[in-house]
Amino acid sequence: MSRARTVGSKWVKTKVLLRNKELRKFVPETRIYSRTNLLQMLIKHKMVYVKPDHGTAGNGIIRVVKSDKYHFQAGKVAKSFGTFQSLFAALNKAKLKRSYLVQQGIHLLTHHKRIFDIRIMVQKNQMKTWETTGYIGRVAHPKKIVTNFHNSGKPLPLELLLSSYVNGQKKKDYIHSLRKLGYRIAKHYQTSYPGFKEIGIDIGIDRKLKPWVIEVNTSPDPFIFNQLHDKKMFFKALHYARANGRFLRLRRK
Repeated sequence: MSRARTVGSKWVKTKVLLRNKELRKFVPETRIYSRTNLLQMLIKHKMVYVKPDHGTAGNGIIRVVKSDKYHFQAGKVAKSFGTFQSLFAALNKAKLKRSYLVQQGIHLLTHHKRIFDIRIMVQKNQMKTWETTGYIGRVAHPKKIVTNFHNSGKPLPLELLLSSYVNGQKKKDYIHSLRKLGYRIAKHYQTSYPGFKEIGIDIGIDRKLKPWVIEVNTSPDPFIFNQLHDKKMFFKALHYARANGRFLRLRRK
């Protein structure tokens, strides 16, 4: 019998990735949120993201930075603190009333001084094999720390966003490597969740062009690809989603 088609816990999904020795190098260090873990992660990484274990659209995510002082930003609100204890107390008031994780912060590439990440869509095709059907960049609102489309992020072609960093055949090869990474993740997830037919992988790229798996979504939205001028990826992703039993109510009579 196949497993559930969605997994809500980011912690559970992170642990699935960490089981694969080839994929774990792409996973930012992640721990359960606690005073000790937050302090240790800030000392080690200087920047972390405090995020709900369950949640969507970037809601409740807080970026925390350690420099001469401690800083955090939630939404458009940024605050500074002289001590870790005052930071921790304020964080506990600012975060949502649910379990949280602390994730290593990645210094993402930018487009016009706005950070961006990437959504890779991988779906089962008519042959019941995994296929990378779409990829798109997501640029954050200039005053926000998250890139989600439903949190004021702007979807743009990945080719455009990468043009300041890599071009020509190297860019094509780089995008191919991201598509392949998405495929490898889908294949690995199937070993734990054989019932899955679609996943969406959020990938951040650091300044050395290393990809990092920020999150794996087990119920990905194909409609983000409709924001692209070229509709080929959208039509394919939606077609596969319907073939896999989703969005059937949208069929024309």
